[in-house]
Amino acid sequence: MSAHIDEKIYDEKEQVAHLAVGELPKDAVPGLPNVTWAELKEEAERAEEYEHSLTVWQSIKTYKAAVGWAAAASLSIVMEGYDTALLGSFWGLPAFREHYGEWLPDKQEYQVPAPWQIGIGQASTVGNFLGIFWGSFLIDRFGYRKSLLLNLFLMIPFIGIVTFAPSKVVLLVGEFLCGIPWGVFSTLAEAYSSEVCPLTLRGYLTTYVNLCWVIGQFISAGVLVGIQGMTGRWSYRLPFAIQWAWPVPLLILIYLSPESPWWLVRHGRLDEAETSVRRLASADMRDRARNTVAMMVRTNQLEVDVSEGTRYIDCFRGTDLRRTEISTVAWACQQLCGLPFAGWAVYFFQQAGVSNKMSYNLGLINTAGAFCGTVGSWFLITKFGRRSLFLAGMSWLAAGQLLIGILSIVADKTGATGAKYGQAAVMLIWVFSYDFTIGPLAYCIVGEASSTRLRNKTVGLSRNAYNILGVIAGIITPYMLNPGQWNWAGKTGFFWAPIATSMVVWTYFRLPEFKGRSYYELDVLFERRVKAKDFSTTFIEQNADEHITGNQHRRGSAAP
Repeated sequence: MSAHIDEKIYDEKEQVAHLAVGELPKDAVPGLPNVTWAELKEEAERAEEYEHSLTVWQSIKTYKAAVGWAAAASLSIVMEGYDTALLGSFWGLPAFREHYGEWLPDKQEYQVPAPWQIGIGQASTVGNFLGIFWGSFLIDRFGYRKSLLLNLFLMIPFIGIVTFAPSKVVLLVGEFLCGIPWGVFSTLAEAYSSEVCPLTLRGYLTTYVNLCWVIGQFISAGVLVGIQGMTGRWSYRLPFAIQWAWPVPLLILIYLSPESPWWLVRHGRLDEAETSVRRLASADMRDRARNTVAMMVRTNQLEVDVSEGTRYIDCFRGTDLRRTEISTVAWACQQLCGLPFAGWAVYFFQQAGVSNKMSYNLGLINTAGAFCGTVGSWFLITKFGRRSLFLAGMSWLAAGQLLIGILSIVADKTGATGAKYGQAAVMLIWVFSYDFTIGPLAYCIVGEASSTRLRNKTVGLSRNAYNILGVIAGIITPYMLNPGQWNWAGKTGFFWAPIATSMVVWTYFRLPEFKGRSYYELDVLFERRVKAKDFSTTFIEQNADEHITGNQHRRGSAAP
């Protein structure tokens, strides 16, 4: 807001006094008693125009603090990516199998029974499921910053449980407890990044969350290669203990970070929201910070006018149902494309006939490819947008699963070494392609599809749909790959190929293009029920919100 508007801001006690005696103008903005909606709209439009005018490099220079704080919050995801990859690879670690497994006379080796692989492997997912609801409760009431601080602190003792677990039962409990803070991190990092960054950087900082997953997996793969010469219990305890390197530095960074200005606007704390915007931007943005808050207030009020409320049930009402569908299915595509199969890459390489040492080396290469894929996606998001890349990625991932299945049949019938390593090669290319397309893009889409007032709940529901599918996939994947069970090996690709193909069809008909659209513009497009294929070309006029609500001057509260 401009200086003349800023001067009219009252403190909360004075505002309440004016409300009591009925002195406010009929078209006053809640929280800004002497500011009319017409004045606020003018400031909001200036902020919209300014954000649309920024190039990527200009946005980075102007909002470098926002980039840094979003990156810091997203680093909490590294821990989950690290542990997930670590545990999946431990099933092939001799010392781990000897301590937690059982002797198989016919195979002359130790193996952790498939039911325990399922239980331990999915314990963190169950904790994650509960943690998402826990996180939504915390964020709604206390904000992103305090919620993240609390759960980072909880990680410190939980890591100790998995590190020194004397039995399978204790390991399972430890993984479950770790999963609760991870559930908070998985939704918080996504939502926080989407709220503190400007329009042009939204795609980069939300997809960076996926990169943090990959960074965790890459560190895990490197650690696993490094412990190959180790024997005894510390060969798996040390990798668990390394997780203590994250919480303390992150606690310091998050303590210093600003709260999301969108969260402050939703709670009617407009002065604090402006202060937060100033902290997120460079010094030359200070005068524009008021305009940015005006844009947030306008968007928030439009959602107040057209939505049912901010409860979980409201995610399934009106146009929010469509937004919930898009967020949920986009994230579900990460499971339904065959990712659970790829998550057992090292174990799969071993079952395909690759040596243990080479399997771990390929696992490291696999993760390096995922890292490069995510970074590479940043160069395409701005040019091609979300929809085209997502559609192309899903198409190849479906074909890749089919190819792995075919090569597995060839290897079984001929015993050809080329077919065995061919499966590994296709898996490497598959993982690179996943992290080049739908891996990072799903985070971007989920962060953009939801309305700002329902963001935490929509992201949470979407993530839990992902988790439910992950539990189901986690139950059946060990049976598919375990030589003592179904022993499908590479033929597992035949299971995932048709499922991934169905997601290609959904993407074509249901996934809109969000590139270059502000949250206000997305609200308008969804309220007008624009078709998915027309999102990128539909024109949004300046008075679109008034046309939707039918009110030129809208009364209401910007707070929940």
